[in-house]
Amino acid sequence: MRELSLHILDIIENSRKAEADLIKIKIEENLTDNLLKIVIEDNGSGIDQKKLEKITDPFITSRTTREVGLGLSLFKSAAESCEGDFEIDSEINQGTRVTADFKYDHIDRAPLGDITTTISNFVASSGDQVDLVYQHYYQEKCFKFDTREIKSELEDLSIQSRQVTAWIREYIEENLAEIRGGEAF
Repeated sequence: MRELSLHILDIIENSRKAEADLIKIKIEENLTDNLLKIVIEDNGSGIDQKKLEKITDPFITSRTTREVGLGLSLFKSAAESCEGDFEIDSEINQGTRVTADFKYDHIDRAPLGDITTTISNFVASSGDQVDLVYQHYYQEKCFKFDTREIKSELEDLSIQSRQVTAWIREYIEENLAEIRGGEAF
């Protein structure tokens, strides 16, 4: 995958399929420590230990439409090829946590990509089924987006409506630019 945001999308889609109703995404850009860290956790059905041991094998998948699952394997490879680490922890009926660390300035690190569209499209497609908490740290600054807070303000308007989706996209974009000192993604 050419962008890390596509890896994130793949994992949060897995979380939705695991019947999670809360997904948390945390992205930390720490230029001082030369670190990009992505943490995704959910409260879904979890993965049993036997399967967890082989989860990054591309020939292990829970899909019934094909016998190959590349998502986690590719994400792990992306992290490790940038002098980073990859870890996945899970417990049945408790959820799953995926952590990927990247050397920030590594020449092979894929760009974060269009995280704004990834988040806003996922929210639009999930509606009331899944809540999403997205935290993005850039150096010492932080932006937090929580669909539970948005939904509580909407009254009779759906979070999936075109107006709300457009507002979410703009809101995320503006706040990410603000924590980066006006620098666009």
